[in-house]
Amino acid sequence: MSSKVSVDLPAEIFDAETNNALIHQVVVAQQAAARQGTHKTKTRAERSGTTAKPFRQKGTGRARQGSMIAPHMIGGGVVHGPQPRSYAQRTPKKMKAAALRGALSDRARNGRIHVVDSLVTGETPSTKAAKEALASIGGVDRNWLVVLDRAEDTAALSVRNLPAVHALYADQLNTYDVLVSDDIVFTQAGYEAFLAHAAGNQAEKEEAK
Repeated sequence: MSSKVSVDLPAEIFDAETNNALIHQVVVAQQAAARQGTHKTKTRAERSGTTAKPFRQKGTGRARQGSMIAPHMIGGGVVHGPQPRSYAQRTPKKMKAAALRGALSDRARNGRIHVVDSLVTGETPSTKAAKEALASIGGVDRNWLVVLDRAEDTAALSVRNLPAVHALYADQLNTYDVLVSDDIVFTQAGYEAFLAHAAGNQAEKEEAK
């Protein structure tokens, strides 16, 4: 059975300013980057059809027509239709990191961040044990975000079938998943891996100055 671990949450990560406008911008960029952008309509140059004039120029009483694949004809090409494109937005690393700190700080200030020694024991995955471990923290009628270390494959397999649980590795933690979750649960190893990852990013920032 897992048990909660008492840890001192670093203030620079878990007690930072929550900038709602920044968080919104980062989340919108993240959702935009997830779009495939493979939508496509055919222009008149790409439609298959005869190039013959549909009927003679004069004498029919109808408006003159030169092609059956013109945009105004049924089955014709589409003007200004969507074409394949990338929706990715440029978001600096500092903005992503600041938004994540703000989201985590909001959860921490409301007592919604938990650290446990582990979710399951042994080498055999157990969805039942993982569910009981989360229930012991605060019930099951909420959306959980579980943050794991890369080596915790057993825990990842144990929670993947729980409908209200989303599991991430520590280096995958992002603002969107924090915001859509009610509570964040770090395993001890996942928490230490996240702090190490955050410290590495901070070191890179200092070197870039």
